Amino acid sequence: MWEIISIVTVGIAILMFYFQLIPLYILLASMAFGLYSLAKIAVMDLIKERKIGTELFITVAVIISVAGKEYLAGAVVLMIILIAEYIASASGEKARASIKDLIGSVPKTAVVKKDGKEVSTPISDLKIGDIILVKAGEKIPVDGTVVSGNASVNQAPITGESTPVEKTPNDTAFAGSVLELGALDIQMTKAATDTVFSRIIALVEEAENQQAPIEKYTDKVASWLIPIVFIFVGGAYFFTRDVKLVIALLIFTSPAELGLATPLVTIAAIARAAREGILIKGGLFLEELSKVDTIVFDKTGTLTAGTPQVNEIQIINVAFSENELVQFAAAVDRRSSHPLAKAILSYADKLKVTFSEPENFEVIKGRGVAAMVASKKVLLGNKAFMEERNINTSSISLSRPTDTSIYLAVDEQLAGIFYISDTIREKAKETIAGLRASGIKNIIMLTGDNLETAKHVSEQIGILDYRANLLPEDKIRIIKELQQDGLKVAMVGDGINDSPALVQANIGISMGTGGTEAAMEAADIVLMQDKLDKIARARAISKRAFRTIKENIFVGVGVVHVTGITLVLLKIIGPIEAAAIHLLPDTLVFLNSIKLLKVKIKD
Repeated sequence: MWEIISIVTVGIAILMFYFQLIPLYILLASMAFGLYSLAKIAVMDLIKERKIGTELFITVAVIISVAGKEYLAGAVVLMIILIAEYIASASGEKARASIKDLIGSVPKTAVVKKDGKEVSTPISDLKIGDIILVKAGEKIPVDGTVVSGNASVNQAPITGESTPVEKTPNDTAFAGSVLELGALDIQMTKAATDTVFSRIIALVEEAENQQAPIEKYTDKVASWLIPIVFIFVGGAYFFTRDVKLVIALLIFTSPAELGLATPLVTIAAIARAAREGILIKGGLFLEELSKVDTIVFDKTGTLTAGTPQVNEIQIINVAFSENELVQFAAAVDRRSSHPLAKAILSYADKLKVTFSEPENFEVIKGRGVAAMVASKKVLLGNKAFMEERNINTSSISLSRPTDTSIYLAVDEQLAGIFYISDTIREKAKETIAGLRASGIKNIIMLTGDNLETAKHVSEQIGILDYRANLLPEDKIRIIKELQQDGLKVAMVGDGINDSPALVQANIGISMGTGGTEAAMEAADIVLMQDKLDKIARARAISKRAFRTIKENIFVGVGVVHVTGITLVLLKIIGPIEAAAIHLLPDTLVFLNSIKLLKVKIKD
């Protein structure tokens, strides 16, 4: 509002002075009023941040115009510059508002079912465990689990999915998603401040403050240019003694668009990515992703769906039946969070096998688990684990060599082998081919699984380089070695087991909502859907963003300013024309940046 009042005040004063309706001192007073906000920002930047920006340039230009008795020219310049500053400010607000618009907001109240009644309750008063009723057309106010009902839910604000998802009992519901058809009773599982929605908002807002390296670079370039500019303008005045020429040069040598060229693009690109279910934590990671030449994939839960199943149990020790082997395996796995443990527990549930609570439970990273079950020492894990515990596996012929083999030993003797496989993720092969075509030189799969399984999976999806039998620390070591060779590495994992590797990589990308809370903490980029093609999508957005930044700098700063300075030196244009032309790069930069929200971007 202040900017508009300043523009109108100066504009009216110019017209009235031009028609000789007011004296000079009123024009000067209106100029001082309009200049106040610019001068204040200039002084504060100079004192607090030791930064010289366009506000200082314009303040100096207006003061010089008054000192040189070019009153009307100075006033017109001031008014046009105030308009340009307003456009720049509005541009940033427009880009930021797009983030809030695309995500929306959650309701302030919820209908709670309690003691057979439905009570409207403020979100802040809800407690974990409350049952919330949500009807068609309403936004889901909390994160929770569906306890009853069937409904079609639009999850686009959270996951970026283009089509509604059917929700039935035991499914997860997200705050901020919209219930389109049906009705649901949802049991609240997270506080309002801990929902996926609230974390998305916090991450996107935080991302706005994370400067990309190119943004820091343009800030440095601007600071280097400023003393050179003042020397240049001072030299021009020394040789010409032309006040109008000096005013016009100050307008065109202002580094305003250089500072505007990058942040607007960053905000627009982050908003565009968020709309498509991709959370990028800041401009730094947006830029890094565009430079990545190597992508390292975890296998389980990333290239595969993460829902493995037991295909066969090979009995080695005939003293045990299949059910007994399942009892031992399920007992030691009941405390494990590994995806393969879930497969064994699901298989036990399918066979309706009961199992006891393990004692002395121990997890051996990258190897397996050990525990006492029914007074027997049970080991469950990969072949390397067995060899380390001196369990002989050399004479065993695997019946399903392409499956993941989980060995079970009871009292130091190999008892059986569980063969488990996982399905390849949809579009995995197409994604790998697309990434390679987009300029990714190296694509590597890392897994703690055996060599045969790693080879089988990699061949199915077209990855030529794979490493097997790895511990978590081995993955970190491999990423470090790649980085030492000068490669820019992105690591794609599930965000939980691969957290150290995600942090070590130049860019950590976490898949899906399965472990969203941990994923958001560990990764630089979070994909809110379990879709591999989102990786190519994120990279396409980042590359388009940095093409846009280059366009902004070249056209908005280079062409317009160089042309303007040339025209001023040739005395083809003066201060008023210079100020009018100064509106052009601001407008061009804004339009070119904001188009990222809607323009079609090819993967």
